Amino acid sequence: MRTPPTSELHAPEFPRELEWINVAFLKMDGLVNRACPLVEFWDFARVNSLRTLPYTQAWHRRYGDLGLRVIGVHAPGYSFGRDPELARRAAERLEIEHPVVLDPELVLWREYGNKGWPARYLFGPDGKLRYIHYGEGDYEQAELAIRDTLRELDPRVELPEGTLDPLRPEDAPGAELAAQTADIVLPADRSRVELVRDWLEGPDYLEAADAGAGISVRFDAGGAWVVLSGEDVEQPGPYETDGTIVAESAGLRVHGFQFTPKAP
Repeated sequence: MRTPPTSELHAPEFPRELEWINVAFLKMDGLVNRACPLVEFWDFARVNSLRTLPYTQAWHRRYGDLGLRVIGVHAPGYSFGRDPELARRAAERLEIEHPVVLDPELVLWREYGNKGWPARYLFGPDGKLRYIHYGEGDYEQAELAIRDTLRELDPRVELPEGTLDPLRPEDAPGAELAAQTADIVLPADRSRVELVRDWLEGPDYLEAADAGAGISVRFDAGGAWVVLSGEDVEQPGPYETDGTIVAESAGLRVHGFQFTPKAP
């Protein structure tokens, strides 16, 4: 969504105590009048963040030398995501080249009053908010806003022709998407899943008490992903599923289920 021309919403400064990936640190006031910051809140354990990431990476490559400064904010939605080493490994695995600031306690999240993942904030060269979007989609409008802010920075800038092609049918401008099953958060949404054998409640997960414990869920969506962690999970995060999970050993933690849109 484009913000009104009279908007006075300024980019918050990055708290000094936060760690960074790919740069030593950045200061927002150091970018004013020199760049157009694009701040993207994401989480490596959120499939919607992973589906949006290719666009963010492409904008970094396409416009990074022309004044766009893409900055990822890794804001974990699950307890395991607060581990900085897991976030660093995820950034390396996903081949993220732009700067990423780690926000394990959601300090920057609260500064922005952020409401979900992914979330995109584009600021003009004067540090004022130009565009905001929550969730997947709106990629063409986001890129058009990026191009407009870069022209503010330098009216003579030579931009690449056109905008990126949609990666998926549901990403196309104007695509009408059907309603889908809402994400499941455990243990709060325990009543929405079917359990086999014993499961123990944790702060943000259900943990298998023994091998053979199962969880299943019915859903209506384009795809389903289960968020797993535990000693036997090499990479904590989302795994595609048909809706049924069976623990091979005790200790498997299921944090919830996420769902992706159907193609129109």
